[in-house]
Amino acid sequence: MNDTDLSAPAGTPTLRTLAMPGDANAAGDIFGGWVMAQMDLAAGIAAAERARGRVVTAAVNEMAFRSPVRIGDTLSIHARVESVRRTSMVLYIEAWAQRYLSEDMERVTFARFTMVALDGSGKPTAIPPET
Repeated sequence: MNDTDLSAPAGTPTLRTLAMPGDANAAGDIFGGWVMAQMDLAAGIAAAERARGRVVTAAVNEMAFRSPVRIGDTLSIHARVESVRRTSMVLYIEAWAQRYLSEDMERVTFARFTMVALDGSGKPTAIPPET
């Protein structure tokens, strides 16, 4: 994935939420940790669908904040599975902000998450082949 392509979101729209005042600092910028949590939720959704089961976050391999999210922005998270190994996968996640009362969309953050599939006992398990 070209991390500099800002023309359109990469991946499937996975999560959409509104940035509220309780998620912001005194300057009105949304906490980076809140944005990262939303991205982790989207990574978990996409990874669980691909693994057809329980997954956990093993690592955030790379993350870059490009622009702040502000109170009132609608945050859209897009996820794409980049690679699958035996028990883990890497997902490319982008966060796009639709600016408050505007149609303007801007990519604000991107990251790569490693997710691991777990069995019922909480041990790593093989990810089934794609269907």
